[in-house]
Amino acid sequence: MLRFALPPRPNWEENARAYGFNFTHMYGQIYWDESACFAFTLEEIEQNIEEPSRELHAMCLDLAERAVRDERLLELLGVPEPFRDYVVDTWVKRDPTIFGRFDLAYDGRGPAKLLEYNADTPTGLYEAAFYQWIWLDEARRLGIVSPEADQFNTIQEKLIAAYDRLPKRSILHFTGDGSNVEDSGTLLYMMDCANQAGHRVKFVDIARIGHDIQDRFTDQDDLVIDVLSNLYPWEWLFVEEFGPKIPRSGTRMIEPAWKALLSTKAILPLLWDTHPGHPNLLPAYFAEDPRGGSLEDFVRKPLFSREGANITLHKGNRDVEFIPGPYGDGRFILQQVSDLFSSEHGYAVVGSWIVKDEPCGIGMREDSSPITMNLSRFVPHFIIDEGWAPLPGGQALVGRT
Repeated sequence: MLRFALPPRPNWEENARAYGFNFTHMYGQIYWDESACFAFTLEEIEQNIEEPSRELHAMCLDLAERAVRDERLLELLGVPEPFRDYVVDTWVKRDPTIFGRFDLAYDGRGPAKLLEYNADTPTGLYEAAFYQWIWLDEARRLGIVSPEADQFNTIQEKLIAAYDRLPKRSILHFTGDGSNVEDSGTLLYMMDCANQAGHRVKFVDIARIGHDIQDRFTDQDDLVIDVLSNLYPWEWLFVEEFGPKIPRSGTRMIEPAWKALLSTKAILPLLWDTHPGHPNLLPAYFAEDPRGGSLEDFVRKPLFSREGANITLHKGNRDVEFIPGPYGDGRFILQQVSDLFSSEHGYAVVGSWIVKDEPCGIGMREDSSPITMNLSRFVPHFIIDEGWAPLPGGQALVGRT
């Protein structure tokens, strides 16, 4: 695993806009960063990322299978009691899932380690599945990377195939926060993939969803919503005013409610309890568990948080970094610190995508902080061709601990 400094493509910003990539800059800073790329060998991809992702996903599904039969696990996973029968029912029926994303710590020196599973509402999809492939295709033609360079990326093909397997009897609605530029970009891409699979698609802002006298959900044009692809977290849906209507609405949700079992950091101590010493897991405990005292360097994480909020990094007997946020009132877990790929440019995390239960590609995010936050940059990757060297002036960096 190497990080190369590379020349950006000429007029790359105009190119991005032409492809509808409207969030290359966010929060006043660059988000899409092609002044660098990450390079992996094929062996690293296949043995150190793809296979561990497949095994981690299987372990998570096994945890879900055990949880739906165990009230204690449902409680630990944070499923509200009024929704437990509904969550269990969606698992028993195997309501379909489309995607999820593992965040992995990997520096090329040892096994990838699970940091968390974004099983419910993962973003970074458009840039990982589509735009970094556009970058690779043009970078090969421009000589920025080898003409033989490849990429671990069949995400789009897998997405279209997954949508194709869904029934096409009615409109496939998509919802999320329409005012969020990143979420909107992700939703538009999801809708395009579903449309390519033969679906009629329609967007409805989460704030515009209504219901009729039978408590069926309706869109802004009063059409009944039969199937709803929701880029809106289940832990938020559970506490919304309309939340109690979901189980009786008749609407099939994608991602289904059983994904709430896995899109919580509570899975980390539960997986460690079941698979202690697994090479792709880090020791993790609920904060109230006295065994957590055995961890010298650890990360304290809320069960539910986003963009690094309310996470504390504890090293050398002191808190060295804390990210404030709105998630400080719930329960926490402690997870052993893992080394990330790091350089003077920041810390990198591997996002390993799962579509229809199969690993199919990665997206790399880099942040100035070891806690990945909303200012992280997306950096493209490729599979390195043996003997390739970067253009003159290109700089290769190996991660350091």
